[in-house]
Amino acid sequence: MILRFFFPFMLLAVLGCSNTSQDKYSPQDTTQANEEGIVKPQVEEEPETLYGFTKKDYIVVQDTVEHGDFFGKIMDEHHVTPQKVYQITQQIPDTLFDAKKLNVGNAYTLLKSKDSLAKTRVFIYEHDLANYSKVYLGDSIYAKREKKPIDIRQRIATGTIDYSLSAAIESAKIDYALTNKMADVYQWTIDFFNLRKGDRFKIIFNEKYIDDTIYAGIRNVEAVLFEHRGRNFYAFEFMTDSVNKRTEYFDEEAHNLRKFFLKAPLNYSRISSRYQKRRYHPVQKRVKAHKGTDYAASRGTPIWSTADGVVTRSSYTSGNGKYVKIRHTRKYSTQYLHMSRRAVRKGQYVKQGEIIGYVGSTGLATGPHVCYRFWVNGRQVDPYKQDLPDAEPMADSLKTKYLDFIKPIKRRLDSIPYQEEEARKVAQIESVE
Repeated sequence: MILRFFFPFMLLAVLGCSNTSQDKYSPQDTTQANEEGIVKPQVEEEPETLYGFTKKDYIVVQDTVEHGDFFGKIMDEHHVTPQKVYQITQQIPDTLFDAKKLNVGNAYTLLKSKDSLAKTRVFIYEHDLANYSKVYLGDSIYAKREKKPIDIRQRIATGTIDYSLSAAIESAKIDYALTNKMADVYQWTIDFFNLRKGDRFKIIFNEKYIDDTIYAGIRNVEAVLFEHRGRNFYAFEFMTDSVNKRTEYFDEEAHNLRKFFLKAPLNYSRISSRYQKRRYHPVQKRVKAHKGTDYAASRGTPIWSTADGVVTRSSYTSGNGKYVKIRHTRKYSTQYLHMSRRAVRKGQYVKQGEIIGYVGSTGLATGPHVCYRFWVNGRQVDPYKQDLPDAEPMADSLKTKYLDFIKPIKRRLDSIPYQEEEARKVAQIESVE
């Protein structure tokens, strides 16, 4: 080391002959030698960014919308003139940024110039975890609506029914929203309010993450195996229309899980009264036929059409209250009674699952519910005892492709052990040890 200080020319000679002895670099050096003497390029750190801007170039102010806040007030607090605020509200379409709709609790960010004036250059408003608007406040005023990068992570889970599907989902420590996702997949084939203890499921699904850390919900369900009453119900997601990105669920034999009719016209809490020929009417205080199925639900719960069709009645009577009747085919019609509010008009075409009204207790009703009535060839029947038609089957041209597509997924699904099976294996290993 002494030689390095007193004889710099010797050091230069050594460096000229060998890379392995170099252990110090000036800021201009772009290469670095490793232990084996191989020179590697020196990687410069990427500058930290925020919403696509280089963070070090601005003064960054981050906050959330509070009660009493509005766009003009926030701008005024950061010395943006009323004239500039007026220009923003007039020149920027609401589809990109609506200054009138700032929600309490939503985050916003201001980027200011790094000089003595500290002028606000950009206002960024987060609509939700993923979507945000950038409003540029320079000489040219404009806005962009963008989405944060979303990472997709695949997960598998299993569960066993003790009380309900939602309790099983919670026990498996997965997002409660998966309850509704599974109910959507099987809404034509399984009555989730009539599950049995011991029913169980395996599921492959995808979760969304923002910035690799912030959980943003369930993206989609890829495949499910639901064991219900000793029978296996498979469901595989498959794209049937690549142009419109339409996907549907099919079973292991390429049968569409979607039926012509939904199992129920709403998300209900319980069936309070079924179709029966003799029932004591709680309002009229007499025994009479009840030619419908009553679904109890909270007031205001959306009611949807169980199949495509045309609204033939959207009216009121003293018995039915506010009600809607829909003709689906020459053979099938349905009716929905006791609504608090109707959402369709006579002659309107509605799609399966479209909201047609909301639960209420109008007419002869003791509490909020919808009485669902079903006609076959003009005669009222019990929908739960009908052999109802399937939806449009998969095209023959897609069937071979579909069966090849699901082979590896089905193998994987079948190989996933249920929780109790895994616990049994662990117990057996422990007993052997």
